[in-house]
Amino acid sequence: MIENIENLRDEGEVLLIDKPLRWTSFDVTKKLKYAGKFKKIGHAGTLDPLATGLLILCTGKKTKQIDSYQAQEKEYTGKMVLGKTTPSIDLETDFDAEYPTEHISAEVLAKAQKSLSGAFLQTPPIYSAIQVNGKRLYELARKGKTDEDVIIKQREVQITDFEIDSSNFPEISFRIVCSKGTYVRSLVRDFGKLCDSGAYMSELRRTRIGEFSVNDALTIEQFIERKLNENI
Repeated sequence: MIENIENLRDEGEVLLIDKPLRWTSFDVTKKLKYAGKFKKIGHAGTLDPLATGLLILCTGKKTKQIDSYQAQEKEYTGKMVLGKTTPSIDLETDFDAEYPTEHISAEVLAKAQKSLSGAFLQTPPIYSAIQVNGKRLYELARKGKTDEDVIIKQREVQITDFEIDSSNFPEISFRIVCSKGTYVRSLVRDFGKLCDSGAYMSELRRTRIGEFSVNDALTIEQFIERKLNENI
């Protein structure tokens, strides 16, 4: 019986987890590795600590499929607020500037939305794990460097769907469907600039990766309870 369990663990499985707020993707991976007694586990597609939603984890031999899951399109919902900025473009850091919003009309919003749809070049945020000259960008950011001090290579991204709801202006609710490598925080930063203002992201939730939906995901507590029941 023990041998059969070990064989199943080696074969691996694909886990869908609803990542809670303020947990890092590494925190989730570490917690599940301990709870499931997995020898090998990894996640496909990092979520920022202040983001929630779908995190795909692979165990055992299934970890070989991680790259294929990371390459699939992703869907997010969230909120951004116009008129203020933070260095991290979310609420991980304090506000550093304020901008006017009185001039922003429905036409201005629609033009910014259109400009950030389809294929275009995007500059990743300096608060990211991308390496430049052997250093993680977030390490440079925490030393006081800004995106004006560091040359960050642009990457082509594809936004296949971008919906906005400005009924609570200056808060803008949004839904996007995007390609691998898209930084939603960069999208928010650029949206603010296109409106001749500034913006920060106040909320983000990943709802889908390829055909996998967050509606089918387990919370960490549900996963642990399931594992406990399996061992009874």
